[in-house]
Amino acid sequence: MAIVANTVVTTDAVGNREELDNFVSMITPSDTPIYSMAGKEKASSKHPEWEYEDLDAPADNAQPEGNEYSFDSVAPPTRVGNYTQIFTKTFRYSGTQQAVDNAGNAEKRARTMMKKGKALRKDIELSIIANTASTNTDPRRSGGLPTWLTSNVSRNSGSSGGFVGGVTTVEGLGTLRAWTKGLTDSVLQSIYENGGDVTTVVSSPYNKGVFATFMSDTNVASFRYAAGKGTNTIIGTADIYESPWGPVKVMANRVMSANANAAYARRVFALDPEMVKWMSLRPIQEDTVAKTGDAENGVLIAEGCLKVVNEAGIGVVADVFGLTAST
Repeated sequence: MAIVANTVVTTDAVGNREELDNFVSMITPSDTPIYSMAGKEKASSKHPEWEYEDLDAPADNAQPEGNEYSFDSVAPPTRVGNYTQIFTKTFRYSGTQQAVDNAGNAEKRARTMMKKGKALRKDIELSIIANTASTNTDPRRSGGLPTWLTSNVSRNSGSSGGFVGGVTTVEGLGTLRAWTKGLTDSVLQSIYENGGDVTTVVSSPYNKGVFATFMSDTNVASFRYAAGKGTNTIIGTADIYESPWGPVKVMANRVMSANANAAYARRVFALDPEMVKWMSLRPIQEDTVAKTGDAENGVLIAEGCLKVVNEAGIGVVADVFGLTAST
C-alpha cells in the first residue's frame, strides 16, 4: 500500500540521532514587526467593518452677543471593512519517525509545530505589506496596507488604490527611485497635519541601510560619541530619527525582502501603531485532523484581517528601490 504524498519518513529525515549531534540551530528569522506592533482585536464575522470620521477644520470662531444659532451640517462617518483571510501550515510524519531517537527532536511533531507557527506569522506579515486588494471571492483575501493608503503618500508616477465600493483596490506602480530624507519628511508632515502621530517607520533591510545615509544630509547633526581608552568606534547607523514632527523609530522588515521580491520591498511605511490592528476571527491554533495510516497529520490554521483604523493617520513612501540601488 502506497504512502500518502509528502509524508516525511525516516529515509528523508536529516536529524535522526545516528546522523547528528543532539543540537539543532534555527536560523530562519521569525520577526514580524508590523504584525507584532499592531493591536489585536477580535473579529466576529468574515467581514468586519468599522467607521472613521474627521474633525472639523479649525476656523475663526467668534460669535456676537445674542446670536441666533445657525446649525452646521454633520457629515456621516466613513464606513469601511476588510475580509478575513484563512492561513494554514500543514505537515505529516510517519509513526516510525515519531518513535526513533531523534537529534534535538528537530523533526518531531512538536518542534515542527513551533516552526510552522513562526512561518505562519510571517505569512500574515506578508499579507499586511502586500499590494493585494480585499476580496470576498474564494479564497478570501485581506486587503494589504498599500491598498488602503491615499491621504499621505509620496509616489513617483504611481497611483493610489483605496477603499472603493466595499473593497480595497491595488495601488498603481510607478517608476522606482531612491528613498530620501526629503520624501520621508513630506509624508511625515502630511500625516501630522492630518492628525496622525507616527512613531515607527518600517522599511526593507536594504533601505534601513539607506536610512543611515540620511546622516550625510546638511540638516542632520553628526554623531559624536566618547570612545573608551584604547578603542576606536565607527558610527555608521541610527535607529531613531528626530523629525520636526516627533521622533520615529526606523525598523527593518525581513519579510519585505522575502524571496528577493521587489514587489514587497518597494515601499517605506510610516505608521502610528494606534491606526493599525490585526483582527482575528480564529487565532493561530492547531486544527483537529484525523490520523490516517501509519502517520500523524498536523495542521495549523488562523483566520483574520488587517484593520486600518483611519488611513489618514499613516502613510507610505512608494516607488522606491528596496533590494539594491537599482532594484
